[in-house]
Amino acid sequence: MSGHDSKVKANHLEIEQSCMKDYEDLNEKELRIHLAASYRLVEEFGWSFLIFGHLTARVPGPNKHFLINPYGLMYDEVTASNLVKIDLEGNIIDQTNWDINPAGFIIHSAVHSSKTDAHCVMHTHTNAGMAMAGLKKGLINIDFSGSAYYKKIAYHDFEGVTIRKDECKRIANNLGNKSIMILKNHGLLTTGSTVAEAFLKLYTLESACKVQLMARACNEEMEYVPEEIANRHSNDLKDAASYKLAFRALMRRMLKKDPSFIL
Repeated sequence: MSGHDSKVKANHLEIEQSCMKDYEDLNEKELRIHLAASYRLVEEFGWSFLIFGHLTARVPGPNKHFLINPYGLMYDEVTASNLVKIDLEGNIIDQTNWDINPAGFIIHSAVHSSKTDAHCVMHTHTNAGMAMAGLKKGLINIDFSGSAYYKKIAYHDFEGVTIRKDECKRIANNLGNKSIMILKNHGLLTTGSTVAEAFLKLYTLESACKVQLMARACNEEMEYVPEEIANRHSNDLKDAASYKLAFRALMRRMLKKDPSFIL
């Protein structure tokens, strides 16, 4: 192994290990890499909706600054360095050649401003997520992933494209103390104290939507998980360490496939 290869391997290992840190122990560079990796993972799993939807993260430190994707880039073009730093009003902080979609940040600003522990917010428009968002009952207790969120999902009524700031308060009120929301007729939203937590919640939510749409299409009687079991199952899955460990594995996968996101 050459000296260059050894340095690359060591750098990738350091990035992997950073996935196990708590939010308070991260620096901005590490956070940028985690968020950029998440954009690439969204693309990898086929969850992207062209240039739309957003994953945001609060920059460590006393300032209320956030990272968001440059408006106009596909998710597989997002890198750690081209993420745009903005304030809570959507104003760009650091010099950049890119603009942002101010309307797209309204949902995120509502959550970031109302939940101090929501260091990361992810919002997608997947086919399964939008289909579930159009069903009256929403998620039900018939599968492993869906039951994991027993009584933990908030809902917000559709008000059209999110461009009106007065909707922020209603989004925040409907989310309350929950970290998962189905935006009716719209899509999915998750929050987390770390990028890892928000992403793994999104992965689980997306999985539940897909499974339940398939089950409902079978036109057969469904086997519901009893409320007592669903409640126990939901409580047993509170494990921040598992979020970090799974995200580290996903980070390793993306570093092997295309590490350009770390630039």
